[in-house]
Amino acid sequence: MCGFGGYLGSIRDAEALLARMIAAIAHRGPDEQGKFVTPDAGLGHARLSVIGIGDGQQPMSDVSGNLTIAFNGEIFNYLELREGLIAKGRRFRTSSDTEVILHLYDEMGEDCLPLLNGDFAFAIWDNRRRRMVLARDRMGVRPLFYTNKDGVLYFASEIKALMKVPGVSAEIDPIALDQIFTLWAPIAPRTAFRNIHELEPASVMIATQGQVTVKRYWHLDYPHRDAPSTVTNEDDAAEELQALLTDAVRLRMRADVPVGSYLSGGLDSSLVSALAAGMTPLKLQTFSVTFDSAEHDESAFQTEMASALGTHHRTIACHAGDIAGVFPEVIRFAERPIIRTAPAPLYQLSGLVRQAGLKVVLTGEGADEVFAGYDVFKEARVRRFCGRQPASRMRPQLFRRLYPYLPGLQQQSVEYLAAFFGAGNTALDDPLFSHRPRFKTTAAAKIFFSGDLRATLKGYDAAEDLVSQLPQAFSLWHPLHQAQYLETRFLLPGYILSSQGDRMAMAHG
Repeated sequence: MCGFGGYLGSIRDAEALLARMIAAIAHRGPDEQGKFVTPDAGLGHARLSVIGIGDGQQPMSDVSGNLTIAFNGEIFNYLELREGLIAKGRRFRTSSDTEVILHLYDEMGEDCLPLLNGDFAFAIWDNRRRRMVLARDRMGVRPLFYTNKDGVLYFASEIKALMKVPGVSAEIDPIALDQIFTLWAPIAPRTAFRNIHELEPASVMIATQGQVTVKRYWHLDYPHRDAPSTVTNEDDAAEELQALLTDAVRLRMRADVPVGSYLSGGLDSSLVSALAAGMTPLKLQTFSVTFDSAEHDESAFQTEMASALGTHHRTIACHAGDIAGVFPEVIRFAERPIIRTAPAPLYQLSGLVRQAGLKVVLTGEGADEVFAGYDVFKEARVRRFCGRQPASRMRPQLFRRLYPYLPGLQQQSVEYLAAFFGAGNTALDDPLFSHRPRFKTTAAAKIFFSGDLRATLKGYDAAEDLVSQLPQAFSLWHPLHQAQYLETRFLLPGYILSSQGDRMAMAHG
């Protein structure tokens, strides 16, 4: 929703450097720009105004001048937090959610982070404590990168801003490449570039001149696999889920500008759009991509849902040639190699949203991770069955139920699927059991690595690197929860919310 950059340390021509950094990410905030400079620290900001349009300029300082913030994102529960702060005697000068963060930090320091319900990344210069505080939201919706050069900490919403720092080069990290061509994304804090790091989701960095500490303020967790279910009544659980989803959409509809919604024709975006349509006095604006290929096109479902909801619906056609045409731009904004074409249609779709004059859209991203919608969750269960009963005659029936959209599973297809689902089944206790076939398939593209790159990577295994970073409790979780953790903790922030999400959406402001 915005972009920012800054530094901690003493540098020459600070204002000029900040100007170059912010110019590099001006697409993230086309409405206005601002800078804050001291002898020891600086912040720059490119704003896309959504809340507090007239009085939310950044960087923003508190009344004492001791705290200054540059903020990207939105705090969905800012009104409730604001009311609590006012009850404590706090006075506000703006209507923005940015000022709420400043007051909360002044009250609680970094301990305020668990109270924030939102998508955010921010930097706060704390002049009293002579420290810079960087933080990111729990799931990693909003990006934040950093590097150290000549004793100075530099940070920004996108890597291209850091490339404006003298001496910082775009040197590819071979290990990151191996991770991308195995796991689809680098394992944070690693990025595609040497010496440039990503602040991990749900993390806060406390930096002074001489010391940097990073810690997590929230952890994704699941119950023990043998723990009794907390659901005692399905109807009550469904009612609670509906209330939670309704509240989540209600909070995200808070904006001083119109809010639209993506409508792919699938369950997730249709549900979000249906809830949003019932919460706006205006006709909800929805947006979809159509494809030439009948295999990929869901325009019939999109049209049916848009008609049922009575939305103002817009579509953009994505042809095969379009994907090839925009892919260089997709890579430029993603700032990493991409092994799938899915971000390209989303790049086009975000352009359509911007042409319609909207700054904010709702999506259904994250639902498949929570509700186990991806094939990988079902495939893992079938693979476990095949591993325990390799001669079962139920396999063809299972495959037909799992892939009802495949045009007639012939014997050859069944044999292929049997081989696929048999892969790796000798290690049912493998922590990556659910994802091994995907990783193996993705890694096949490494045949295009040069001999020098293969020599550099000799002995390195991206999948085992991932295993080494799993929490201790991982082995105690149910296999479904293990698969959900891998998707939610790594792929969701590393690829879905970044290359397909924030980067494509913010490419057009």
